[in-house]
Amino acid sequence: MSSTRAELPKPRPVVQPREPVSVADRIAASAATTDGLMTTAEFDHWFAGRGRAGRFHVERIPFAKLRGWSFEPDTGNLVHSSGRFFSVEGLHVTTDDGPHKEWYQPIIKQPEVGILGILVKEFDGVPHFLMQAKMEPGNRNLLQLSPTVQATRSNYTRVHRGTDVKYIEYFTGGGRGRVLADVLQSEHGSWFYHKSNRNMIVEVDGEVPLHEDFCWLTLGQLSELLHRDNLVNMDSRTVLACLPAHSAGAVRGDGFGQSLARSRDPRAGALLSDVDLLSWFTAERSRYDVRAERIPLRDVPGWTRDEARIGKDDGRWFDVVAVEVRAGNREVTSWTQPLIEPCSRGVAAFLARSFDGVLHVLANAKVEGGFLDTVELAPTVQCSPDNFEGLRVRPPFLDLVLAAAPERVRYDAVHSEEGGRFLYAENRYLVVEADEQDAPIKPPPGYQWVTVSQLSALIKHGHYVNVQARTLLACLNAMGHLTDD
Repeated sequence: MSSTRAELPKPRPVVQPREPVSVADRIAASAATTDGLMTTAEFDHWFAGRGRAGRFHVERIPFAKLRGWSFEPDTGNLVHSSGRFFSVEGLHVTTDDGPHKEWYQPIIKQPEVGILGILVKEFDGVPHFLMQAKMEPGNRNLLQLSPTVQATRSNYTRVHRGTDVKYIEYFTGGGRGRVLADVLQSEHGSWFYHKSNRNMIVEVDGEVPLHEDFCWLTLGQLSELLHRDNLVNMDSRTVLACLPAHSAGAVRGDGFGQSLARSRDPRAGALLSDVDLLSWFTAERSRYDVRAERIPLRDVPGWTRDEARIGKDDGRWFDVVAVEVRAGNREVTSWTQPLIEPCSRGVAAFLARSFDGVLHVLANAKVEGGFLDTVELAPTVQCSPDNFEGLRVRPPFLDLVLAAAPERVRYDAVHSEEGGRFLYAENRYLVVEADEQDAPIKPPPGYQWVTVSQLSALIKHGHYVNVQARTLLACLNAMGHLTDD
């Protein structure tokens, strides 16, 4: 007699729930990846090709050849006929502290808030950043690597009647992606009056069309490119500084690199607690009585206007000039505009010291006439050295930075500033390792030691960290695993 046995169901394997991967860990994975959808060598070939494909031409012109721009009869302000874009006006600043207690200058007034946005998408499990090869008339080499979107409100609302700004819908429409960062940040307080831009990073999952002037790069590749002169533009640097805090991975060696890695960890010890740091910064903002008053450009003393420039009578600081631009790949292919042209290259440097194995940088609570809130945290040194030639008063720590031995210079690259408003504005960005004799643990008034993690936390709030310090933070993050002893 035969019998059959019912087959028992096979036991199902126990599936362990996957630990959610944090944004910081995913960003760190991108920072550790130096070959993505394209290798860095392939990027170099692509970028050179975009330069050859573009038709770029920038020519200085007299003010009389500006189209749509004119000097107002009553004020002398340089304005656009549309009433939009920006104007060049006068500024009178007084303060009760510091070596310069009163000054007059031209300044750019641009009330609208622009968008600087980078789109992020995973490829093979690694986040990539969508970057743009963008021409700006003031860039030293014209073409630089910009964010996915770099546009004023006039641009993306098409006041100029040009073509649409590509990818703008990811940053102005709701529900198109996951927002990783979104904060209002200041621009150059010495050249802009109360100017802010919305710095955004948005991650998407779906298909994203790839236009010819755009490419996907990992954060590791961007870190490599940040070590090159005049390649990653100012707008990209400030947005990258707004990334969620992350670790670039293990750092070999026991010296500067390890100290930097600990500095990026919010759990590492800092000389000042976060509460004490904010209290110090609030006190710095409170102790200055700064008054910045817009005045007619024609009433700015010590500055002279001729046919092609507005400049300071002693030849220092900067000029206001005019240019004609032709660019085949821009929303508008031909235009004229004013630009601010610095008279010399600047220096922006952090002094850095390790305390109990944690790297700190020396930040300066700096007054600039165009700031919305009086003071922002700036690099240890931020100036154009040529402006102080022959003067008795020189900025603190400037000579120490300029005379630093090569082995103490941990980062050194020349980066352009905003090429859409400034002509050939460059700063030499430095991170210089200091010792107890150069930079004591108790800094002079107006200066404070902060960790990289503390700077990253402050950048989550608008108008705390200025644009030069944000560039240096992006550069410190770019050092990461590249900073081996």
